This record gives sequence, structure tokens and C-alpha cells, in this order.
Amino acid sequence: MRDVVILGSTGSIGTQALEIVASNPALFNVIAITSAGNDPATLIAQAKSFKVSHVGVVNNAEIIRQALPGITVIDGANASTQIAALECDVVINGITGSIGLAPTLAALDAGNVLALANKESLVAAGDLVMSRARAHQIIPVDSEHSAIFQSSLAGKKSEIKKLILTASGGPFRDRLNLDGITLEDALKHPTWSMGSVVTINSATLVNKGLEIIEAHYLFGMPYANIEAVIHPQSVVHSLVEFNDGSTIAQASPPNMKGAIAYAINWPDRVVDSTAAIDWTTPHTWSFSPIDSAKFPSVGLARHCGQLAGAMPAIFNAANEVAVAGFIARKIEFSAIVEVIAAVVQELEKDSPKTLRDLADVSAIEDDARTRAHAHLLRLAP
Repeated sequence: MRDVVILGSTGSIGTQALEIVASNPALFNVIAITSAGNDPATLIAQAKSFKVSHVGVVNNAEIIRQALPGITVIDGANASTQIAALECDVVINGITGSIGLAPTLAALDAGNVLALANKESLVAAGDLVMSRARAHQIIPVDSEHSAIFQSSLAGKKSEIKKLILTASGGPFRDRLNLDGITLEDALKHPTWSMGSVVTINSATLVNKGLEIIEAHYLFGMPYANIEAVIHPQSVVHSLVEFNDGSTIAQASPPNMKGAIAYAINWPDRVVDSTAAIDWTTPHTWSFSPIDSAKFPSVGLARHCGQLAGAMPAIFNAANEVAVAGFIARKIEFSAIVEVIAAVVQELEKDSPKTLRDLADVSAIEDDARTRAHAHLLRLAP
């Protein structure tokens, strides 16, 4: 029986993790959950259903506290960080955005295994995070990185030549240009059901840029040896190429439950955690290069990753502001990457080469966000 903490329990990763726990009561016991608290009814129901001892919340704390007598409710901006440090077997970080960095570090410092879905932790402060983690303390939850993690077991690390991340291409992979796209258009992902921010990041392919940076840190692979390709069917989640010319792929229907279950029960698999591929029906899987002219975000992310230091954090912070601006209908879809590129250009010459601690990360992110907000005003229709 593994004691589990779930950060971001009302989000897509969190709710699927709870479904896995509910289906495997002999394997897992949820001791704590956290959420922003914007959906208090769901959070309260989760806490009662799984009989947790602790709840972390930012908003609506009193409503939640009154509804959960006998449960310790920790509130405030640092609630998830405090909850992540509770003694447990595994912490699932399903928080979206760089606000997930502090909980990531807290979980690692407490000695907990970290099932990491918060890619921004590694993007914003990869060197800092990896320096705090012991071997096999971070198990990736993103389907792409889980696929690489699993496929890499086919050989020695020294035999791995290349990592190939797959991308669905989002809703606009076949569109000639990205002009005139509405918020509703951007939220119609063809194969995955995700939160709004991640869905929009997938539409711009910023998500794939973030995942390239994440893969660099998780697997210690040079950027020159990490590729990304369009795979519309989203069945092959990623591939590993070995030095003998062999390429090993991990494939399953587009569902996060397999990756989540593998991460929280590693090194053992959870039986029937997700549906298998139906081999009684025909399948056609296609792969194609990313159109870098239409989707410049991937190349821009790679550029920031290669510059290292503060640049990945700058890329991510500018994107968070730009996406929020698009969701608020302040800028056009095509302006999202324009904002990111403008902030990167402004800051790359004098950006810090190292980020020593959370304070350094916060400072550089605040600067990037301030500049991104200025570009939102400039680009507002």
C-alpha cells in the first residue's frame, strides 16, 4: 500500500490519478490533496470520498474548512508546498504553471518520490531541480517522457543516440496559417482532453518546446539529440533511437492513465490501468516533420534551452502571460508566440547564466512577465 499525495487534484491529471486510486484500493491510499480551490464542491467531495487527512487550498478556504471537520486544511499560496513535504511514498505534482516549482522542490527535499506532471518545474529551474533529486526520485508523468523512460529500458544509457518526442500537432496542424483563430477553435483538441492552458500550449506547439527542455533535464540528453515529430494519432507517445539503428517506441491509446499509474507504482505496472490497442481493427500511424515556419515556438524553445541559465524560465513565464492574454481575448492567437519571442529577444543578452534558488527564479520570471504584459498592451486589437 502506497501513501499518495496529489497536488492539483481537481485538474485533469489529479482527477485521473484519483480514478486510478479508486480502481486499485489495495495499492494506493490518498493522504492529502491540494487545489486552487476555485471548485470547492469537487475538492470537498474528493476529500470525503478518499478520507484524506490533509487538504491544501488557496481560495475558498473557510468554505472548505467548514465542510471538512476533522481534516487539516492548510490554506494560502504555500499550501501545496507544505502538503508536498508530508511524509508519504509518492507525490503527484499535477499543478499547471511555474507555481508548481516550489512544491516540486519541497517533495524532493522531503525525500518523497515525485511523479512529475508539472513540466514547468524543469523548464523554469531544471538545474536546480535535478541537483536536489536523487537517482530515480523523479518519475515522469507526461506521456511523452513516460514513453521515453519506458523505452530507454531496452538498452544502456550509453547506447541511446536520440530521443524522439511525438506531437499530435494540435487542432491546426493542417491549417495553412494561424490567422483569425478564436479561443473556441484553440480549445478543440483533436485527440486529448486537457485543461485550457495545456490545450492552448498544444495548439501553438509551445507544449512540445517545453517538453524538449524537460527531456534534456530528465534524461541528460543534448538538445541536438532530441527531436519532435508530428504524429496525429497520438498512439505512439515517443521513441528512443539506439546506436545500433534500433528505435524502440511505447504505444497505447491517447490516455494519461497508463503514464500516471506507471509513475505512482514504479517500478511495477498497474494491471489494466488503461485500455490496450485493439489489434482486431486496422490502424494507420503517420509521422511527419514539424513545420517550423508555421510553428516557430519549438525552435524558440530549443534556442532558449541551449542558451540555458534563465532563458527557459523566461520563455515559460512569457508564454504564461501570453496564453492568459489570449484566454482573456486581449490578443490574437498568432500573437502568443510573438509575445514570447519579443521578451526572449529583450532579455537573452543579459539574462543570468545560473539560477541559484527560488528567489532567483521568481525574480527573472517577474521581469519576464512584466515585459510580456507590456507587449500585450502593444498587440491588443
